[in-house]
Amino acid sequence: MAITDINEYTHLTESDVEALGAELDALRREIESDRGVRDARYLRRAILAQRILEVGGRIVLLGSRNRLLWLSGTSLLSAAKIIENMELGHNVMHGQWDWMNDPEIHSTSWEWDMVCYSAHWKHSHNYIHHKYTNVLNMDHDVGYGLLRVTRDEPWQKKHAAQPLANLFLAATFEWGIGLHDLELKEYFQGIKPKEVAVPQIKDFAKKVVRQLAKDYVIFPLLSVGSARSTLTANLTANFVRNIWAYLVIFCGHFPDGAEKFTEESLVDETPGQWYLRQMLGTANFDAGPAMAFMSGNLCYQIEHHLFPDLPSNRYAEIAVRVRQLCEKYDLPYTTGSLGRQYWQTFRTINKLTLPNSMLIASSDDAPETASEKKFAELRAAATERGKRIVAAGEGKRDGLKTAIAELKLRRKALRAR
Repeated sequence: MAITDINEYTHLTESDVEALGAELDALRREIESDRGVRDARYLRRAILAQRILEVGGRIVLLGSRNRLLWLSGTSLLSAAKIIENMELGHNVMHGQWDWMNDPEIHSTSWEWDMVCYSAHWKHSHNYIHHKYTNVLNMDHDVGYGLLRVTRDEPWQKKHAAQPLANLFLAATFEWGIGLHDLELKEYFQGIKPKEVAVPQIKDFAKKVVRQLAKDYVIFPLLSVGSARSTLTANLTANFVRNIWAYLVIFCGHFPDGAEKFTEESLVDETPGQWYLRQMLGTANFDAGPAMAFMSGNLCYQIEHHLFPDLPSNRYAEIAVRVRQLCEKYDLPYTTGSLGRQYWQTFRTINKLTLPNSMLIASSDDAPETASEKKFAELRAAATERGKRIVAAGEGKRDGLKTAIAELKLRRKALRAR
């Protein structure tokens, strides 16, 4: 049932894990000491590009009764909302640019263009999700309380409908994120105190009113004679942004190889083990510069989870170093095309509509979840031979990557017999 002993699962010693943590700490310090003018220039250019796209889209939509102008304006506005949400809002509120000491571009002052109230998101995402990444019953982003994405979660009748729930969540993603931290179910059950819940609900309601008024009342009314088409354009742009944000987030957290962890794994967790949990619990997808920018550089989800408050424009260069560390410590680096990563996610969501009794693999060795028990047969075979579990090669650590490869070879050989 998920990973409890991360050292045992990765086949690394305590000294290995400590050394890995030290190298990642050193990488952090290196990037922090190198932040400067080029990073600030990148951010200001990103803000300028987003504003040009939004203003351009709004102006074009003044004539949105024309089909071509509607399509052009909606496309510009969609791109602007994606950039504001992914590259600006998400990353600014992570504190990636706080070092600039600019009060307008600071994690404490930024309010993004979506119904989610920023303070709620910073609690549910920056604190809970990034501290307890993929820890069952602690990280609420594991399925968002709506989807079953690991066999470790007991099956319920509601999970039979999760293919539809998945589509609904994708289309309304900003609302799912906005409601996430409110924990309304806990409030109605009497678990969450009224004095905590009611102020949160009021803040959320105020933000929703502002967003709905802006996109569906004020801007349509400003488009004299084109109010209806502008309204549909704004609705479409929000829908496109929701789908893209959902796709990026799901491809970074639910493909094969994005592991889950038990609460016991947190007991006496060292900094090195925290780093390992981030590396094993997330996944990247392959992207060029344009797609990386439009994804908020979250195509580098592994790097983002290792260093959530370092500037996003540095993730590409950090990724090179992280790959090298994965090779050095014989760890997998989970990545693939966007299509491949989403296909694995989509397959998991649809497969887990069924109870475990109807599935083939176990919670210890399935594509979407695994534990240290996965390697029990390797350990048994090694004991019989009186040898080590895996043999990575002379001068190389015997780590998780080699163990996975050897397990596959062993099972292939057994099938062949």
